Amino acid sequence: MTGSFWWDLLIGVAAALALTWLALIIALVVVRPRGGLLREALRLLPDVLRLVRRLAADKSLPRGVRVRLWLLMVYLAMPIDLIPDFIPVLGYADDAIVVTAVLRGVVRRAGIDAVRAHWPGTDDGFAAVVRLTGL
Repeated sequence: MTGSFWWDLLIGVAAALALTWLALIIALVVVRPRGGLLREALRLLPDVLRLVRRLAADKSLPRGVRVRLWLLMVYLAMPIDLIPDFIPVLGYADDAIVVTAVLRGVVRRAGIDAVRAHWPGTDDGFAAVVRLTGL
């Protein structure tokens, strides 16, 4: 194999990674909560994290839902963010946006009753989660 092949391969992989990152940013912008909901999502994050942990441990939920929740917890534990913190608005909010997007899918698949049964916070906080998930 020639040196040119390896450079072409490296450039191709770098371009694919850049396009994937760009697609993720666009997806986050599309699914982000509108208006004051983003601030509300950040405020509720501690209760939502406990909710995610409780739902992921619930064996009565479908396996696909639990896998999504475990992957979400792995993502949240990673020290590297999808969107660097120096990017205005989305930089600090990417975790809240990803959690919101995953929770929307979980609520639609597992049902609102499962989420309510595991909610650790107040009734007002649960009402905010319902708004964030679009139900």
